[in-house]
Amino acid sequence: MRLSFSASPIIGMIHIGPLPGTPYYGAKGDYAAVRAKAIADALALAEGRAQGGLVQNRDDRVFPTYQADPVVVAAFADITRAVVDAVGDRLAVGVQVLRNDLRASLAIAHICGGSFVRCGALIGGTETPNGRMEGDPYAILNYRRQIGAEKVQLIAEIASMHFHSERPLSDLAHDAAFVGVDAVGIAHPDLTTSLDWVAQVKTAAPQLPVIIGGYTNAENIARYLAVADGAFVGGAFEDGGRGGAVNVERVKKFMQAVKK
Repeated sequence: MRLSFSASPIIGMIHIGPLPGTPYYGAKGDYAAVRAKAIADALALAEGRAQGGLVQNRDDRVFPTYQADPVVVAAFADITRAVVDAVGDRLAVGVQVLRNDLRASLAIAHICGGSFVRCGALIGGTETPNGRMEGDPYAILNYRRQIGAEKVQLIAEIASMHFHSERPLSDLAHDAAFVGVDAVGIAHPDLTTSLDWVAQVKTAAPQLPVIIGGYTNAENIARYLAVADGAFVGGAFEDGGRGGAVNVERVKKFMQAVKK
């Protein structure tokens, strides 16, 4: 199941707990508990009628800039396959191996039935708490072709809590459209700023879908979707904020606001 950006998809976060081989593994239970929570979160998103779910290892907290440890990749693949099997065609499943292991993300999505990858840095570069990241679209797009994963969609962040570039947003949007990404992500805590960013992207690349990358809730989602083409939703779906269990009633309430 692929994301349809013309349908303004709502993509929930499947925040998986610390994985084996990372400094905080065990803080939220053993591997079986981490895996079970991911499956439960995905099922809640599907039951609540979200269109997508992004598997992301945010609770690892400390990440290598590019290449994840093999045990992390193995666990991630196992969890992704379990999530895909659980939700079937009810939810488009995405992959983001933090901080920016796009090769692993593509490989997992391709082999395990995922639909899309969220790219922390594909176009341009940014500073992060784990060091500077530089995008390499040639390498990633070439790798996607080499492994036969052309159907895996790419959502590239170009301005968000995770990506801060010195380059003009319009240039990043133009470059993203030029290399052929499927959508770009933007996010700012100030609603007015986010809406302005969407307008800048739409001016620079009118056909490029824009996904709101965060700070969404049931009260502001209608304003976002009036101009954008979808949204990632994390804390608004989760009990106790980011990283908590996805609450199906929260998802249903949010999706009712979307339909209005």
